[in-house]
Amino acid sequence: MDELTAVLRAREFVNKVAPSVFPVSVKSYAAEIGAAIYVDADMAPYEQGYCVEVRGKFRICVNEKDDETRRRFTVCHEIAHRVLGLPSEHDGVSSWSYAKRSPNEILCDVFAAELLLPYKLFKPMVEKAAIGLSSIYDLAEGCGASRLATASRFATLVRAPCAFVLAEQGKVRYAARSTALREARAWIPLRADLPNASAASRLRADMACSCPEELDADVWFENWSRGGILLEDARHLQKWDQTVALLWFEDEEMPSETTDPRQREEEENGLAELDGILPWPGKKRRK
Repeated sequence: MDELTAVLRAREFVNKVAPSVFPVSVKSYAAEIGAAIYVDADMAPYEQGYCVEVRGKFRICVNEKDDETRRRFTVCHEIAHRVLGLPSEHDGVSSWSYAKRSPNEILCDVFAAELLLPYKLFKPMVEKAAIGLSSIYDLAEGCGASRLATASRFATLVRAPCAFVLAEQGKVRYAARSTALREARAWIPLRADLPNASAASRLRADMACSCPEELDADVWFENWSRGGILLEDARHLQKWDQTVALLWFEDEEMPSETTDPRQREEEENGLAELDGILPWPGKKRRK
């Protein structure tokens, strides 16, 4: 199963329940699959939750040690396992860690984010919000969703060219991109080290950084030929050695596609001053 399939299945599920306000009711989602929600006081701190069948009825159990936001996400994640038919593979893996997270678990996370931040309700809020992590964190609080889930959904739904990156132990583990960036093939390689010139890398190294910062787009995007200046807003979570970065173009528009350095410079800085030197015919002669 791929991410697009998980997203479409999640949106079908949301349409059945039809939530109308934030925060959405996770109890209504659970009821749609015939499940009740229970709080388990005996789970280890690193455990998220599980779903069991008791006397023909499903129980979604969440960890009492987690906060309400985490429990809400866990409920939607466990619903994803049932709806998508994907086996649980998070035994022994901390709920906050992405380093060893399996593809199935990531797909269930994507499904859960769609449930907590439904497209029809969240998209209008995204379009009205300023681009930046502080703005996204405010949205997360109002929607009853985690900051990571909200940032990922924001980057996916915003009209401007934008990306959200999550790194753990200095390596990129997950990246969400807007439609504009996906269409432009702005690729952020997974499992790669954080770029040395990025604000995210410097924050992780405990170096001073005033975000958002400007940097060349090819610092983050692999094999990028369009040029352009990115703004990078980053945070480092030292407790888990996780680093997040939100990337978007300075003018919120995609640079035009060109591979000619001279043409790109003229487009970004205007025509060069006339110096009396013609750029042609060069070494080749017309026949």
